[in-house]
Amino acid sequence: MKVAFISDTHSNLEALQAVMEQIEKMRVERVFCCGDIVGYNANPNEVIELLVSKNVDCVKGNHDWAVVNQNTSWFSPLPADAIKWTIEQITSNSKAFLQALPERKHAMVGDKRVFFVHGSPDDPLFEYVFEDTPNQIFEEWLKRNSCDILVMGHTHLPFIAKLEGKLVINPGSVGQPRDDIPHSAFAYLDTDRMSASIIRVPYDIETAASKVRAAGLPELFAERLRKGR
Repeated sequence: MKVAFISDTHSNLEALQAVMEQIEKMRVERVFCCGDIVGYNANPNEVIELLVSKNVDCVKGNHDWAVVNQNTSWFSPLPADAIKWTIEQITSNSKAFLQALPERKHAMVGDKRVFFVHGSPDDPLFEYVFEDTPNQIFEEWLKRNSCDILVMGHTHLPFIAKLEGKLVINPGSVGQPRDDIPHSAFAYLDTDRMSASIIRVPYDIETAASKVRAAGLPELFAERLRKGR
């Protein structure tokens, strides 16, 4: 079974459109999203509409949680400004979609068990998990959550860890990459081979950045798109 994992779309419509086009070209059968659908960029409602239209299976991220709860206390000033802007722009349907998202989710892909969250299995909204996390911790999470594949987002830094026939994946960020590569990232998985890879997709960064400026969002967010960090 061919599967794609995306994360951290962050209201970047141009990036999500490019990624979904690539996913369709690769004949992917299911798409999962590890949250942070909104925040930072200028098209929250359109991004949600696209995810819904493509039947993407999503969990909630910390930015999604903040918009639903109108709570920016966890955030530094500039991300908080973007959340406040999103709260003003989001439709009732979009808010209801974010509200209904679970924080953790299990799924079967072929004969493999997938568990996906935004942050970590211990703290699904806020904990950052990086590639240098000890394998013992990954192994404990895989065992405790009875899964073959654990997928987490939040850091915007993609990685794939292989552990005795099992996988831990961070697909990176669709909407705001931070690994010095401005192209969108997602993870592709062939469950028959248990083979995973990170795919990079170029998109119309200048249009996305111009929308950030036109919306009155912080200029830093437009610059991050260009720099990939």
